[in-house]
Amino acid sequence: MTQDGPGSPPPTRWQTTIVGPQWDSYHQRFNDLVASGSDLAGEARLLDAMLPRQADVLDAGCGTGRVANALHRMEHRVVGVDRDEGLVTAAREWYPQTTYIVSDLLALTPEVLRKAGAPERFDLIALPGNVLVYVAPATERSVLATLLGLLKPRGRIVAGFATDREYTVHHLDRDAADLGLSTEHRFSTWDLEPWAPGAEWAVTVLRAGS
Repeated sequence: MTQDGPGSPPPTRWQTTIVGPQWDSYHQRFNDLVASGSDLAGEARLLDAMLPRQADVLDAGCGTGRVANALHRMEHRVVGVDRDEGLVTAAREWYPQTTYIVSDLLALTPEVLRKAGAPERFDLIALPGNVLVYVAPATERSVLATLLGLLKPRGRIVAGFATDREYTVHHLDRDAADLGLSTEHRFSTWDLEPWAPGAEWAVTVLRAGS
């Protein structure tokens, strides 16, 4: 659902695996959840607890915009970014009050953000919903480095993903340490279940330096 031209970042795992009926099913699932009024703000409640009021937040890999919308309703300044133009179109339709940008995370710069009228630096950058394990293979560290460059001093990156993927928490720990990010917390769910080896999900809170 995304058109890329020459010089674009490499195709993501999302682009190469969630296609055709799988993409349609994903889109329809969230369309149904939005229509039913289901609670889609679980991740946002945890993120909100880490933030001062009216913080600047980037929902990196925002998909259909549910986390960005929830944080907007919590009165934060939020921008959602996703490479999948079809998902961003849905986000703009379902949650039009929030700012969304179509961009690969590797191509996200202060200039891109400024042109969209968005903040150029963030108190927190969220990667919920398996975002980091769906970027292009071997680009995870580069994605983290790009996002680190958009953080305010002492800002946080919060990443949640399933632990049975090619990119694991051990890879994340290595890449974070190489970039100078410290691991503040790790949970096994977004509702703060304690982390334990073998957990099916990992929610990791990384902190930038001063």
